[in-house]
Amino acid sequence: MPAGFKEIEGWRVAQPKDDTLRGAWWEIFKDPQLNTLEEQVDISNQNVAVAEAQFRQARALVQEARANFFPTVTIGLGVTRSRQSSTLSTGSSKSTNAVTEYSLPVDVSWELDVWGRIRRAVESAQAGAQASAGDLETARLSARAELAQDYFQLLALDAQKQLLDAAVADFEKSLQLTNNRYAAGVASRADVLQAETQLKTTQAQAIDVGVQRAQLEHAIALLIGKPTSSLSIPTTPLALVPPTIPVGIPSEILERRPDIAAAERRVAAANAQIGVAKAAFFPTISLGASGGFESGSFSRWLSWPSRFWSVGPAISETVFDGGLREAQTEAARAAYDANVALYRGTVLTGFQQVEDNLAALRILENEAQVQDEAVKAAQQSVTVTTNQYKAGITAYLDVITAQTASLTNERTAATILGNRLNATVLLIKALGGGWNVSNLP
Repeated sequence: MPAGFKEIEGWRVAQPKDDTLRGAWWEIFKDPQLNTLEEQVDISNQNVAVAEAQFRQARALVQEARANFFPTVTIGLGVTRSRQSSTLSTGSSKSTNAVTEYSLPVDVSWELDVWGRIRRAVESAQAGAQASAGDLETARLSARAELAQDYFQLLALDAQKQLLDAAVADFEKSLQLTNNRYAAGVASRADVLQAETQLKTTQAQAIDVGVQRAQLEHAIALLIGKPTSSLSIPTTPLALVPPTIPVGIPSEILERRPDIAAAERRVAAANAQIGVAKAAFFPTISLGASGGFESGSFSRWLSWPSRFWSVGPAISETVFDGGLREAQTEAARAAYDANVALYRGTVLTGFQQVEDNLAALRILENEAQVQDEAVKAAQQSVTVTTNQYKAGITAYLDVITAQTASLTNERTAATILGNRLNATVLLIKALGGGWNVSNLP
């Protein structure tokens, strides 16, 4: 593992210092609406429900494997009416009468785990259940991160809609000004048409934002398990500042990401399966016992003389199977190697995702600073160009160009802010979202 993240240089440490993210990591954004939505993921998200059911299934498999440690006891009740064929009966005891047999047997069987087959099977099932618990937390983290991303994109669209609506209001004033100048014979008809075109284009852009917003709102409804018609998020322009995230060191990723923990547990489960396969080479040792009551007369069925019993050990060994056990062992080893590779790949992917989002946040912060300067310059350009147009120094086309540039830069700034918040969410997700391996059952 690397000693540190390459992109961490110059990274600011959160104040006050936090050793790790908390479980409810979304609260770091201090948005009540987001908090309300995130709390519904555990309750109604169907992917989380699937993962939770799979965890319960894996936990039941552990109990199923543990049951092999104990004897199996069966009890039966039988009444049999039979008649022997007269052609099969020989000798002086020849009898063809029908007889009734009453039986009440109790059978006990117990496989002794001498070679560890059952212990290794239980170990494999336990590791599999822990891996399933990691999958459940990964599903929760993915759903919550996706919800936060969709929510911030929706707010970014609200900010753009606000900018477009403000621009429409300004362009309506510009159109009115141009009409007045045209009526006074100062401006040309071309200036009026240009102003009208700019106004209608901006109105169309404002309407188009509504399509994307509706789709994001529907996506959020799906994530919280609600029909799309029942969720309505009020318009809230984006005004959040991306919080500073405590990153830590690379080795902590192994403890803080549930998908890495799940991959490691699958390695342990595959390793235990090798032990199960190896145990097949050794004899199976079991103890068996049976007893009960058996009689041909119902009245004497449960009497003491009608009792019977037997008890004794049994040892069995497969002496030839055509290479079956060798093949099963090799398959178990290959499965183990595959899980090791998947585990290492998951770790490397975790490192990459952290580096990616550290780089994204660093670069986007610099871009935001430059873009803010561009917005200020564009706004000043609009003011200067508009005054020049009113004074008759420049053509109206220059005003339109300045206004369009200003609007474009303002929308870009809103998009960058949304991207910074999304990168923050992805960084939190890459760090495990406040989860810790100690949470594994």
